[in-house]
Amino acid sequence: MKTDHIIIIRFSAMGDVAMTVPVVYSLAHQYPDLRISVLSRPFAKAFFSHMPKNVDFIAADLKNEYKGIKGLNQLYGRLKAKQPTAIADFHDVLRSKYIRTRFTLCGYKTAHIDKHKNGKRKLCRQKDKVMEQQPTSFQNYAEVLSKLGYPINLSFTSLFTNGGNQLSQLSNIIGEKPDGERWIGIAPFAAHNGKMYPKEKMEEVVKVLSTEYSNLRIFFFGGGKEEKQILNTWAAKYKGCTCASEVLHGLNEELVLISHLDTMISMDSANMHLASLVGTRVVSIWGATHPYCGFFGWNQKEDDAVQNTELECRPCSVFGNKPCHRGDFECMHSIAPSAIIERLNL
Repeated sequence: MKTDHIIIIRFSAMGDVAMTVPVVYSLAHQYPDLRISVLSRPFAKAFFSHMPKNVDFIAADLKNEYKGIKGLNQLYGRLKAKQPTAIADFHDVLRSKYIRTRFTLCGYKTAHIDKHKNGKRKLCRQKDKVMEQQPTSFQNYAEVLSKLGYPINLSFTSLFTNGGNQLSQLSNIIGEKPDGERWIGIAPFAAHNGKMYPKEKMEEVVKVLSTEYSNLRIFFFGGGKEEKQILNTWAAKYKGCTCASEVLHGLNEELVLISHLDTMISMDSANMHLASLVGTRVVSIWGATHPYCGFFGWNQKEDDAVQNTELECRPCSVFGNKPCHRGDFECMHSIAPSAIIERLNL
């Protein structure tokens, strides 16, 4: 008898791929005889290296090896050779639609995500906002699986439930965590201005934490060249600070360190989701976007979301990529550094 084999497609972005993890993990545990393949870009491999044995990862370089229609046809052939019985499209963009459609036309069972765009549009419009919680990405992904005959209970806790997160794997610069010392992560960057706390204000947070709390060690996270320059400057300027992204190698090492943090301070960005995947508490900072849009971190507490709830223009964007209607990003500038520090409950 042919083994059921589902291929799950989600190409980007990092935060969205990270949000598939609790769903895939729950599916794997509740259907141990189901073969599960996750198709994504190569960067995502670390997310799925701590999965149950019935999960494997398929890396697809869409910019080179599988570029364009010719590349997608080659990718389709590669996937078809794996003899899937169902295709779950967690992305529903041009590339995933093309692959999904080819499988549909050949008689395969397929289903795709409902992104609930209408509800998000009402939530983010300037006038007559409808301030209602939208279905989360976790719920939307799970709904795709349910359509294919695999209803699940979301039961995920951490990628490192069975270990594998020893600090000894990391650079000696990180070292072991002394008893009584609290480790705080700070990921101050995001893809768009509407989601990023002003760096001058974030530096004030760093300054207070570094000078007024003797039992803290602070780790900075940010991967870009300019980002690392800022973080290295802070690390040199303030005691007890380390630019983790400078000394760690790859996503898996970041996940290991993050799993040992007491709290991560993050924007509405991928780092919120990385911390969520390893069971670390996140104090998240929200500006143009809002937890109601459905992208809040897995198992995070709403009380740990720092946001200006008085501004009637919020939220104005699902992804934080729209120009500010006011022109001043008051949603972020109005949040005092002290509000973030207080939320840490040090």
